[in-house]
Amino acid sequence: MTPGERLRLFVAADVPDDHLARINELTSELRARLHDARWTEPANQHVTLKFLGATLAEDLAGVTGVCAAVAAAHISAPIRFSGLGAFPGPRRARVLWMGIDDSDGLLQRLATALDEGFRALGFAPEDRPYTPHLTLGRLKSPASVADLLSVSVAVDSEPITIDHLSLYRSRLSPRGAVYEQLGEFALA
Repeated sequence: MTPGERLRLFVAADVPDDHLARINELTSELRARLHDARWTEPANQHVTLKFLGATLAEDLAGVTGVCAAVAAAHISAPIRFSGLGAFPGPRRARVLWMGIDDSDGLLQRLATALDEGFRALGFAPEDRPYTPHLTLGRLKSPASVADLLSVSVAVDSEPITIDHLSLYRSRLSPRGAVYEQLGEFALA
């Protein structure tokens, strides 16, 4: 990385590969029925906590400092995947997602703490409420998916424990985004 270089960054909670494979299997019918979607490869799925966007390379030390401080201030907790949803809504969907049952509220607390920490570095706070989710795919044009989302997808896997944060760099390409992990920060 060179001074002045802009890095497209985000902070996320990682999901184990076996859970991602199971979710991919459970949503295969949805994938088969929605041909107008660009599906996220399981290797690129994660639970985004804060999208930073274009960040100067020289600001990377401050970004990693915030990630480390937030992680150290939070205790790991379990989450479960539950149900399908769409942004902005099922009648004009652009993004399809798997919902998350975060009964302990860990993901919300992490997202809030990251927002506050990055605000001190000059990053704009989120203007939408945080909704923990796993992005499954993006529709090329808005569509009604209410009938498809009413199909129950039972996620029968065990809960997973969120025990670290990851800082990722995203490189955009014609074939989609390529993610590079720049750091991993253990929760207390």
